[in-house]
Amino acid sequence: MTTSTPLLSVRAIETWYGPVNAIRGVSLDVIEGRIHTVLGANGAGKTTLLKSIAGVLAPSQGTVVFDGQEIQGCDADAVARMGVVLVPEGRQVFPYLSVQENLLMGTFARAGRGGPEAEMMTRILGWFPRLGERARQQAGLLSGGEQQMLAIGRALMAVPRLLLLDEPSLGLSPLLTKEIFRIIQRINVELGISIVVVEQNAAIALGTADDGTIMELGRVVAAGSCEELSAKQDVKEFYLGHGASDRPAQRWKRRKTWR
Repeated sequence: MTTSTPLLSVRAIETWYGPVNAIRGVSLDVIEGRIHTVLGANGAGKTTLLKSIAGVLAPSQGTVVFDGQEIQGCDADAVARMGVVLVPEGRQVFPYLSVQENLLMGTFARAGRGGPEAEMMTRILGWFPRLGERARQQAGLLSGGEQQMLAIGRALMAVPRLLLLDEPSLGLSPLLTKEIFRIIQRINVELGISIVVVEQNAAIALGTADDGTIMELGRVVAAGSCEELSAKQDVKEFYLGHGASDRPAQRWKRRKTWR
């Protein structure tokens, strides 16, 4: 059963890459038990936001509160042990380890937070049967779609409370993308795991998630339920391809405000 309680509250964070202010005053709430999507063009700051939540990057300002505890500035391994687990863009599996060994690597972040290892492994292989078929194969020999399944499965072996997915459909066919997002929904429904998913495919993201945030040039420009966002004319034109009278790239440059 979902509640309106934010499991994660991000407030006015700013994160820099050297001299570059990558995200500027970004705030969002992730409600426990719900899927939250973050949309935006390349360079909008989406990946930086996930890394700032996961402890890979430290915000210079603002707060990141997970389950009532401030975690900004904590090391990534400590954040993972609290139950916030990132599936990075590009999968980043261990190429010379087997599929099974990659999955077991996820257990190091559990730190006694419960959840029988064998039961979770059974669930993962049920969702991704191809991983079971290739359990002894080196991960580097898997297809892109299989590696994405493996990266998600490895994260689930950590028994997260909050799963951060960075571009899970990157490089995948439309058919595999639909399969991955069906599994994302099952993870949310069957395990009750809250999920933040950064995604370029706005149509499938808005159709899967409950809530959303849209970023542009490091700032939040729109937020709300996915139903509300999908009804906005700007979102229809620039993300869903509905009602645009010329090419999206041209209209994007001329747009000044969000309705």
